[in-house]
Amino acid sequence: MLERIKALFKAKIFVQEEFVPSLAFTLKWLVIAGIVAFLAGSASAFFLISLNWVTDYREAHLWIIALLPLGGLIIGLTYHYLGESVVKGNNQLLEEFYNPQKTIPLRMAPLVLFGTLATHLFGGSAGREGTAVQMGGAFADQFTKWLKLNEEDRKILITVGVAAGFASVFGTPLAGAVFALEWLVIGRIRYEAILPAFLGAYVADYACAEFWNVHHTHYAISLVPEINIQNLLWMMPAGIAFGLVGRLFAKSTHLWVKLFSSQVKYPPLRPVVGGILVALLVWMMGTTKYIGLGVPTIVEAFSEQLPWYDSLAKIFMTSLTLGAGFKGGEVTPLFYTGATLGNALSGLIPLPMALLAGAGFVGVFAGATNTPLACTLMGIELFGAEPGIFIGLACVLAYMFSGHAGIYNAQVIGSPKSHRQQHKKGKRLGEL
Repeated sequence: MLERIKALFKAKIFVQEEFVPSLAFTLKWLVIAGIVAFLAGSASAFFLISLNWVTDYREAHLWIIALLPLGGLIIGLTYHYLGESVVKGNNQLLEEFYNPQKTIPLRMAPLVLFGTLATHLFGGSAGREGTAVQMGGAFADQFTKWLKLNEEDRKILITVGVAAGFASVFGTPLAGAVFALEWLVIGRIRYEAILPAFLGAYVADYACAEFWNVHHTHYAISLVPEINIQNLLWMMPAGIAFGLVGRLFAKSTHLWVKLFSSQVKYPPLRPVVGGILVALLVWMMGTTKYIGLGVPTIVEAFSEQLPWYDSLAKIFMTSLTLGAGFKGGEVTPLFYTGATLGNALSGLIPLPMALLAGAGFVGVFAGATNTPLACTLMGIELFGAEPGIFIGLACVLAYMFSGHAGIYNAQVIGSPKSHRQQHKKGKRLGEL
């Protein structure tokens, strides 16, 4: 009898101290994350449809690329007079997470949507992830004041917004959730937000793909070689190359930002100058394959031999576009860079072209964003589980060999990539 009383007492303590709070937490974030994610997923659906329209219009009316400087002026003036409080983009979400100051202005969402669509319409080279993440973060943070959430809940809410935006724009809910948990602090994952992040990523992906019926590009790795020591060793130099190129991408973008900031003092004129340079380069090269998202070239990289310099050309055009002040993300250009680099390496490394293109697709992304786990999951979601070990190895090596650099200057180093670099712990990439 005494033992039964003790057991009941322990069970009661468990219910009061662990089960009930966990249940309350789950129900609370099921509702909040569901609402935020549906809004973010719907916004991503509208964005993707609009992005397809402006891309098709540009490719059918190539003369519009000559107006890229005018588009740059419009974007520059819009952000200078209306968007100065949100001009930092993804880095602003990181800064608000580390040091909460004030609610992210809702205007971030329409401004980045307009800026990105204008960039793609007139012929800039940019991506889409930054737009979706910023829209998701801006929508999410409005609930902080509406629901009067505390500081910790606000951090979780921002994480949900990031997960929802990323998952819905790429159709990768697992990668979206882990990206939101992993990108905040280099070398660390925030487990306290893991449930809301997964809920938000799934609901946003469902809203975009199923509710609004907006689907994503499909890629395939048709041949996966045997998993043995020899093949894994061959993947290692590829992974190292992906990391070095990811570092090059990040450094190139930051270099253009510094150059334009120092040489063109009036911010609205920076995208005008950048627009002139990009438009002239497109005219001189006689091709539009290095502007916009570049999805057709990414698809070709899995099956056709491409020029070896495609990855370098895309880095140059994208870093110039974004460094000048045009809007958009970096991730799809990183996919382009990685896939075409893997395609080029297939002439040197005896592994299937599609496998190297797929590994580069996510590997360069891992190196430039310092998110190896999210990128590994993205590779598995996009290409299947069979090449998973090769993709994981490439992403981890790319993460290590990209060093303490990345496209997000506001990222804080939680765990340095080498035990000899402990002095960098707690510093932001921008400080290094």
